[in-house]
Amino acid sequence: MEMIADILLAAGALGAGLYCLVLGRRLNRFNDLEKGVGGAVAVLSAQVDDLTKTLSAAQATAATSAQTLTDLTQRAENMSRKLELQMASLHDVPDAPPAPSPTPQPSPVAAQTVSEPMFVRHRGAETHQ
Repeated sequence: MEMIADILLAAGALGAGLYCLVLGRRLNRFNDLEKGVGGAVAVLSAQVDDLTKTLSAAQATAATSAQTLTDLTQRAENMSRKLELQMASLHDVPDAPPAPSPTPQPSPVAAQTVSEPMFVRHRGAETHQ
């Protein structure tokens, strides 16, 4: 009876050893940095680092853009106030009809002495057009 118990104990130890060997190989493949979950975790970690850097750069750009937009909005409001003031000051100006400007009258003597027209078209000029 002791002999059967020893054989069963040895068989159980060999079975446990074989189970540990198979489990160790599977765990090594699972943690492999190129093909297994370990590789996927390493790739995801690198992507998280890249996304963190990109997010930081985007936040800095957004803050700069927001400041620029705030400055431009302030300038536009100031210009709007100035334009409103100018428009209000134009309403205070009375509407006066414009004074007729004196136009020089041609002298009758000059009109009689000129017998040729002032502008003359030459026939050679028509061919160039």
